[in-house]
Amino acid sequence: MGIHNLFAAGGVVMWPLLLFSVLAVALMIERVRFWVRINQRQSRVVRDVLNLYRLDNLVGAMDKLQKNADLPLARIFLAALELEEPNPEEFRLALESEAQAEIPVLKRFQNIFETIVGLAPLLGLLGTVLGLIASFASLNLGDVGGTKTTGVTSGISEALVSTASGLVVAIFTLLFANTFRGLYQRQIALIQEYGGQLELLYRRRYERGEKTYASTR
Repeated sequence: MGIHNLFAAGGVVMWPLLLFSVLAVALMIERVRFWVRINQRQSRVVRDVLNLYRLDNLVGAMDKLQKNADLPLARIFLAALELEEPNPEEFRLALESEAQAEIPVLKRFQNIFETIVGLAPLLGLLGTVLGLIASFASLNLGDVGGTKTTGVTSGISEALVSTASGLVVAIFTLLFANTFRGLYQRQIALIQEYGGQLELLYRRRYERGEKTYASTR
């Protein structure tokens, strides 16, 4: 069945399904590029920053973060490290606040994917129902077994095209949406892990500074 025949068989609902599929593919490409960039660079950059900070090379750590400010964890670290002499509680709050601000970036388009997954099968079912209504409307009770019955059978087969199309769009979108959701959950775990490490290093650095200040008095 060609594309033209497919759309003719599926009816009017094939056009919103086509729009959903094009939109889903475009957003998937953006999300794939986003997560590939993060997975390729972020862990290495953050480990380097933590090592520099552990060696008291704050200038080097800040420079590394600023050069990679397109990464979520780099922005979170910068928000805390750019504070002027914060106490450990203020440092922790800065990390947590910026981490919350990054959540919409990490979950971007998730609601759109969920909408497509929910609506595509319903649109397909609507197309099938409309096709069945049209098929049975053309059938006369006195013509059962006649020429029109064959047309009705063919019409029912064609009406199911919209349901199949809706399911294909929903399944394809759901597969990628669940993958992105898994990557988001993994990223949240990494933010908590690396954020905790930076907070611990800062607390030690802060306590050393307090002891040094107390010993000079």
